[in-house]
Amino acid sequence: MKTTEHPLDNPVWNALAETHQEFAIAYDGVKFYNPAYCPFGGFVKPENTAEAVKQYSELTENFFIVGEKPLLPPSLKINKELICLQMVINQKIDLPIDLEIVKLTAGHNEALCELVNLVQPGYFKNKTFLLGDYFGIFQEGQLVAITGERMKMNDFTEISAIITHPDHTGKGYAKQLITHVVNAVFDQHKIPFLHVAESNTGAIYLYEKLGFVTRRKMSLWNIV
Repeated sequence: MKTTEHPLDNPVWNALAETHQEFAIAYDGVKFYNPAYCPFGGFVKPENTAEAVKQYSELTENFFIVGEKPLLPPSLKINKELICLQMVINQKIDLPIDLEIVKLTAGHNEALCELVNLVQPGYFKNKTFLLGDYFGIFQEGQLVAITGERMKMNDFTEISAIITHPDHTGKGYAKQLITHVVNAVFDQHKIPFLHVAESNTGAIYLYEKLGFVTRRKMSLWNIV
């Protein structure tokens, strides 16, 4: 049986084994989020992934295994490997918040889903906002920037959906929202982490300026 040296080496599995147990669909050695919440899976038994992936594919047609490359049944294939940097931050961000940041509710979910899928289609589902707290900045009644929490473990919380509408970039909204969410996670006595595509150099530069450091690379295997 495969073991991990650190909870963040296998974030999906550990989130679903800990804080997010209620969202888990479990097979032998493989765990997936209920696809209405998040299309992610992880495993500790690589020899069982082909059967588990086959069963999960009956629930959703497009999803990701996070971590090591899975075995697949003949009926499915890897569409792409998205290589991300897994970044962590070890102290609060010392930056003033001078914009109004709104905690989003179920009433904001349609606008939240629309904004995320405009910029990063495929990751945010109808119930993703129930995994953690999400926050936004509004301009003239329009939701223009968001950041929130996704995967949660006993000691770690993932910062996710760091999105700004293309018409409103360059105004510092992401910096304000990340600061707010990161500091809120520390107030919960947890350590914030995030995943960012290694090709997204602009975002990586921002995260490094705010205090995030790269811990390791993490692959997201898109299966169809």
